[in-house]
Amino acid sequence: MKIICIDDEPLILNMIAALCRELPAKPEVCGFSHAKDALCWLETHTADVALLDINLPDMNGIALAARIREADPNVSIIFLTGYSEYAVDAFRLHASGYLLKPVNKQRLAEEIDLAMQRRSGKSAPLPARAKIFARTFGEFDLYANGQVVAFPRSKAKELLAYLIDRQGGSITRATAFAVLWEEGVYDRSMQKQLDVVIRSLRATLKSVGAEDILEMKQGALRICPEKLDCDLYRFLGGDVAAINTYRGEYMNAYSWASPTEAFLYRMQRRM
Repeated sequence: MKIICIDDEPLILNMIAALCRELPAKPEVCGFSHAKDALCWLETHTADVALLDINLPDMNGIALAARIREADPNVSIIFLTGYSEYAVDAFRLHASGYLLKPVNKQRLAEEIDLAMQRRSGKSAPLPARAKIFARTFGEFDLYANGQVVAFPRSKAKELLAYLIDRQGGSITRATAFAVLWEEGVYDRSMQKQLDVVIRSLRATLKSVGAEDILEMKQGALRICPEKLDCDLYRFLGGDVAAINTYRGEYMNAYSWASPTEAFLYRMQRRM
């Protein structure tokens, strides 16, 4: 395992690097005081985990994380900072972890271990309790009788994901359009396109016997949470297994999911 640490405070940098070297895996650790030095190193080296301070002298840590992800999308990013207000921005980058200073050795070890589990693909969805199960932790997928449901239209799948994120709350067609086409104009042509997406979603759900999870009344759409199983709903209900399964990643493909992702992270840390 290779870990890079970036922090402009020498004492903190040395302390973090020392904690990492004490991990059971005995990783190779490299420390940097400046973002540009870390980026130069990454041009000829690879890393499994990057531990980043957010307030750096030559580059904001959020921006640095984006640059690292451009160079290698597989690097697990863990932020170490004294400022909790950056959590939402961090999770927009699908950070693997976010630890507040002073860093606890055990929490650091846990975050690195979880990051490596995700890299090795060891994280698995919770076993379904019902015929229809929605997995929202990590990538979004819908399961029917244990099998992944295929969606002919990606927008139909995203619409379902958003409705599940709303936890039973109704949305108008105009809201659905704004979510699916962020920069689009809701004109007559696009209204028809949205109709196609909704019909596709209903047809897909009907094909697996799950049409009753989607409710449409007076032009509004909603998911009936009581008619499907979902890791998000279990988490919010206090299910210990669901809470322990959450690894800081929620509906990775969708930018609108970032606020919920950050909320789940904060909730998990309080439990």
